[in-house]
Amino acid sequence: MGDLENIGMRGLLVARVYLFFRFSYSGIDYPCALVHWFSTHGDEPHPDTNLWIVEPEFARQGRRHMSIIHIDSIVRGAHLLPRFPSDAPVYLEVNYMNVLDLYTSFYVNKFIDHHAFEIAF
Repeated sequence: MGDLENIGMRGLLVARVYLFFRFSYSGIDYPCALVHWFSTHGDEPHPDTNLWIVEPEFARQGRRHMSIIHIDSIVRGAHLLPRFPSDAPVYLEVNYMNVLDLYTSFYVNKFIDHHAFEIAF
């Protein structure tokens, strides 16, 4: 989902999918996803890595900024790499299931495959 006027990451939004579901209304099926939005940090990729940085968005009182979207608005999966703090150790408890909850910013890895490289430049 994003801005059709811009190309690459300037026209895309990053979100974490929590739930896929479907509902019917007036005989029409709507496949949807519950997502937590991420915001882009800055207007350009990081100068050292050339990767965009994203951060989870939070609304008032520290609640996640979440929405329900139609799955047709999902372009592809994104590979997010945590930005590990230079002054703190990486704990053994960090794994694929909790890393998005433990860190506050991430690189969008455009080098994961050819399609990501073409989309998230």
